Amino acid sequence: MAADCGVNFHTVNKAYDQLRREGLLQLTRKHGAVVSRDHNSGPPPPGFTDDWRSRAHTLLAEARAQGLTTEEITALCTGLLEDFAADAAGEPGRPGTGERQGTA
Repeated sequence: MAADCGVNFHTVNKAYDQLRREGLLQLTRKHGAVVSRDHNSGPPPPGFTDDWRSRAHTLLAEARAQGLTTEEITALCTGLLEDFAADAAGEPGRPGTGERQGTA
């Protein structure tokens, strides 16, 4: 994957390890990396909501520090949620207000 994406092997390794620690990937020698959760996997594990809230708080604080208004932040979040809904409905090319930058 590192060669395909043109990034350092250690960067990819760290990303896989973080996803594994967050419970999103299962890494095995036999099957490689397998996504362990999706939106149909049921409720999140205990503690997820508290951790997610803390990370969201940090992102919102960064947005405010950069001068985004409450309305702009709300519009961006709404657009991102609409993008996720469109992806789940099989509309990956849908242009959303979430402005998915840096994705390919």
